[in-house]
Amino acid sequence: MSNSNSKKEKKINISIDENIADGEYSNLAIINHSNSEFIVDFISIMPASPKAKVKSRIILTPEHAKRFNKALSENIKKFEKTNGEIKSNEPPSIPLNFGPTAEA
Repeated sequence: MSNSNSKKEKKINISIDENIADGEYSNLAIINHSNSEFIVDFISIMPASPKAKVKSRIILTPEHAKRFNKALSENIKKFEKTNGEIKSNEPPSIPLNFGPTAEA
């Protein structure tokens, strides 16, 4: 038996619900981490609006966060090779507050 036959390629069939396939718009991401996970909040913030809403929260293990970072970096390089450098204007610092603030 050859080595190639013993190592069959595993394929995963991935499906996506219609409401997820539509996606969510995000123009801000906030990343927090602990020693066991990375939490990425994708936020939609509209001009002249005092409120912003977290549209999606993704929680990753450190290993998956590193793989995600590598994949995103590779895709940005491919995009820039085809479309030119992405200009990055640093947005003004926005004070962020999650939820109401309680007072005693």
